[in-house]
Amino acid sequence: MRRRASLVLLALAVFCTALAPLLRWYAYPRLAKIPPNQYQEIVLEAKDATLLDYFDGMKPKKVDKVTIIQTLKGNVEASREIEASAGKDVVVWDGLSHVVGPDGKMVSQIPERYIFDAHTQDPVHATGEMVDGDEVKREGIEFKFPFFTEPRDYLYFDAQTRTSAPIHYVGPRTFRGMDVYYFEQTVPWTKVPMPKKMPIEGIDPATIEATTGTTLWYTAKRMFWVDPVTGAPVNGEQIMEQELRGGIAASGEGGKLTAFSGHVKMREDYIRHTVDLVSANRTKVLALHTYAPIGLGVTGLALLGLALWLEARSRRGPSGAEPSEAGPSGAGSSGAGLAGAGPTIPA
Repeated sequence: MRRRASLVLLALAVFCTALAPLLRWYAYPRLAKIPPNQYQEIVLEAKDATLLDYFDGMKPKKVDKVTIIQTLKGNVEASREIEASAGKDVVVWDGLSHVVGPDGKMVSQIPERYIFDAHTQDPVHATGEMVDGDEVKREGIEFKFPFFTEPRDYLYFDAQTRTSAPIHYVGPRTFRGMDVYYFEQTVPWTKVPMPKKMPIEGIDPATIEATTGTTLWYTAKRMFWVDPVTGAPVNGEQIMEQELRGGIAASGEGGKLTAFSGHVKMREDYIRHTVDLVSANRTKVLALHTYAPIGLGVTGLALLGLALWLEARSRRGPSGAEPSEAGPSGAGSSGAGLAGAGPTIPA
């Protein structure tokens, strides 16, 4: 029975030991990916911000709050079409940044289509990649960092300027009990396209610069607290300024008008939801990448050790001692042993 049990344990040990590297280096790279049908909504707020009032003399005014509703919706049909030609798993996110003033009226809307590799988050260039209707060719990441983010700088795409620049790794931080990496990116003052959808009906922003000489300029400091396992930001903030310069803004101080100025932060309820979601996904990724392979490897070694121990016991006999070499005519200790082995009399 011991011999049979040791063989079963040995087979299980081989199975667990072989499955551990298979799970880590074959299954994980294929299973760890962004789902193509993901939907996410985040609400950000800039309190005590400055906002240009287009309907009251084009003057910047202090307002209680400006709200930005940012949605990312996975386009499954578009993903399948691009995957057919790209030959890899692709995610297509149709995004929308909807900016609302304190009165609930729309300030601007900027749609995006972001196409990227589901496993690495590297951009995939395909027809339809755009920001606010303008065709773009992204370099670097946007919205999400790669799985197992490294403590280094990354190239990050800025939708306002339509360009990419390094986002710098600053150091480790603790956010709501999670160990995260903190990143910062500063975008210098840059001339940017005006949003195609603005609060004034009937005005084409594309013709404003040509007819009045008015241009839009933008600068920002972008901050992310990123979970290094999933690569998902658990918090994001942005200190942003926009100015109209020249043309209709010539009446302002220094020939410019503040279109927006504020510190944009995630709303508290969305921070809590994001932290809970990232924590759950973090456990799943670690289970596939680390916990299960290590657990299987340790289990395999333990089963191997137990199988070898049982095999050794089976070879030593039922008493646990090596068989005696004395013959049937042996005397001395053998006789003493027999003499002392009388029947047991119960008390």
